[in-house]
Amino acid sequence: MKRKRIRLFSIVLLLALAGLSGRLMQLQLFQTESYSKHKINLLEESVAQRTQALVIDEGRGEFLDRNGEPLTFTEKNVLVLFPFLKQLDWPVEKVADILHVPQETIRTKVEEAQGPIVFGGKEPLRLSEEQMKEINSLEIQGVFALTKKFKSDELPASQLIGVTGENTDIFHERYPDKVKGANQKIGVSGLQESFDEWLVAEEEAKLIYHVDARGGPLFGVDVKYLAPANPFYPLNVKTTIDRRMQQALEEVADTYNIQKGGLLLLDIESSEILASVSRPAMKSRDPFSGGATNYMLKALIPGSVFKTVVAAAAMDEGIVDERRLFPCDEDIRGEAAEKPHGNINIKTSIAVSCNRTFADLAKELTEKDDHLLDEYAEKIGLLGDIAWRGDVFHYESFPQLQVSEGRIFASDGDRGEPKLVSQTGIGQQEVRVTPLGIANMMATIARGGEKFQVSAVSSVQYQNGTNMFSFPKQKVEGETITPFTAMKLQQYLRGVVNSPEGTAPYLQNAAYTIAGKTGTAQTGNYRGETVKENELYNKWFAGYFPFEDPKYALVAVNMDVTIGEGGIYPIFKDSVDAVYRLDQE
Repeated sequence: MKRKRIRLFSIVLLLALAGLSGRLMQLQLFQTESYSKHKINLLEESVAQRTQALVIDEGRGEFLDRNGEPLTFTEKNVLVLFPFLKQLDWPVEKVADILHVPQETIRTKVEEAQGPIVFGGKEPLRLSEEQMKEINSLEIQGVFALTKKFKSDELPASQLIGVTGENTDIFHERYPDKVKGANQKIGVSGLQESFDEWLVAEEEAKLIYHVDARGGPLFGVDVKYLAPANPFYPLNVKTTIDRRMQQALEEVADTYNIQKGGLLLLDIESSEILASVSRPAMKSRDPFSGGATNYMLKALIPGSVFKTVVAAAAMDEGIVDERRLFPCDEDIRGEAAEKPHGNINIKTSIAVSCNRTFADLAKELTEKDDHLLDEYAEKIGLLGDIAWRGDVFHYESFPQLQVSEGRIFASDGDRGEPKLVSQTGIGQQEVRVTPLGIANMMATIARGGEKFQVSAVSSVQYQNGTNMFSFPKQKVEGETITPFTAMKLQQYLRGVVNSPEGTAPYLQNAAYTIAGKTGTAQTGNYRGETVKENELYNKWFAGYFPFEDPKYALVAVNMDVTIGEGGIYPIFKDSVDAVYRLDQE
C-alpha cells in the first residue's frame, strides 16, 4: 500500500514537472514573441521591466504636404537628461553656460525626474545646431543633445488625415504576421486608416538604459541608442495638401466662426485636393469629442447648387435653350414667388436662381427618363467614382478616401411624384451630395467636361524621399457632359457673379474673377422656437477661378445657420483673396 502511494505520488510529481517544463518551453522557446491570445511579446515585456527609455521617434510613418514639408510632426533640437545624473558628479555648470540657464534649474529637473526627460517638458528648450555640438562634445553620460520628433499641436487638415489609436485586437486582426509592437498605434480614421499598412511602425527609435529594482543603473551609466536597422523605413505618405493654402483657409474658417461646415480647394489641372477644412475643429487630445466628422466628404443637402446638374441635363437632352422662357413670377407650386423675376431664360434663371425653372425642367427630364438626373450627376462629376481608386500592390481598387455615397432620390417611388421631383430639381427633398463632389463638378465644368478622379495623396515615399509608389492622375471612364454644354455652363455660372441680376455681386471685388453657384438649402431644423427666423439652412457657394484661365475649384459651406447669419459670400471671397496672395509670393 505504501509503495502504491509512493508510485502514485511519483507519477503526479513527474506529470507536474513535465507540465512545468512544457510551460517553460512555451514561454522561453515557442511563444516568446507572441504569448497567449493577446500576442504578448515576452522578450519586450521583460526588457521593459528593467529598462528606462526615452522614445525619440515612435517609428510610424508620417504625412507630408505636396512640397515634402511635414504635416503631422515637427522636429526640435532638445536636451535629454537621465535620472542617474543625480548620483554622479557631472559638469552641470558647463551645460548651463551653453544653454544660458541657471545651474539650479537643471539640477532641480534632474532631481525630480523619475525617468529620462526632455529639458523643458511640453515646451522644450530648443537648441541651436551650435549648442547641440557643444553639449555633445562634452561627452557626458546621461546628457544628450538630439533631434526629437514631436506631434504637431495643431494638425492641418486634421479630419482628412485622421487619427491613430491603440487596439491590440484590431492590430493583430489586420496584421496577423506582425509580432513586434503589438501596442503600436494604428490608423482609425481618414488617411491614417486608409494608408495604415504602409505607415505602421516596425520599431521605435529610443535612448535606453538598464535599471535595478530601485531605478538605479544596473550596468553602470551606459545609455544605448536603438533604432530600426533599415534606413528606408518607415514609409511616409506625401499628400497633395499645400500647407500654406491649408493654413490660410483654416484662418478664414476661424475668422468667420464656422461652427459646422468648411472649405475645400481643388487644383483643376491635377484634380488634387490643395486644402480641406472641416468644422467643428478636431481636438488633438480628444479627437472624437465632436470634431471627428469630415464634412467635406459627407453627403449634405446642397440646395440650389444642384440646379447646375439640372441645367446640364436639360441642355444636353435638348429640352432647353436660351430662347425658352420660364414664368419666374411663380414658385414651384404655381403661386406668387417671394422674389418675382418675370419671364426669363435659362441663363438668367441660373443667375437669379429661379426655382420655377429648375422644378419644371426636373419634371420634364424625369418624364423622359426617371434616371436622367442620376445619370447627369455622374456625367458632371458630382456622383460616382469621384475619388482616386485603383490597383496598388496587392490591393484591388484601393480607395484613397472614404466618401459618402450620395443620392438624388431616396427611392424609385419618389421619381414618379411630380411634387417630390420639383423639390429634387432645386436641390431639396432627398438630394444628398458631398462638398468634394460639388468641387469636382465645378472642376469638370471648368475643364470643358473632362472628368478626373480627385486625389489626396500623390505618393508613398521611402525615408530618403524616393517614391515607393505614385498615384497617377486618372480619368473617369464613361460619358460626360458635352463640350458645348460645359461652355454654356461656364458663361451662366459667370453670370451669377457679374450680371446685373446675379445673386453673388459681392464676389465681383475678389482678387480673382469667379464663376459659380449659390445654394441656400432648407434643413427642416430650427434653433429654438419653430418660427421662420429660427429656421436653419446650409449656405453654399461653389465655383472656380480665375474665370479666364481656371486653376482652382472651391466650395464653401456654412451649415445650420439662420437666414440672417453665416454669410457665405465673405467667406468665399476671403478664401479666394488668400489664395491669390499666396500665388503672388
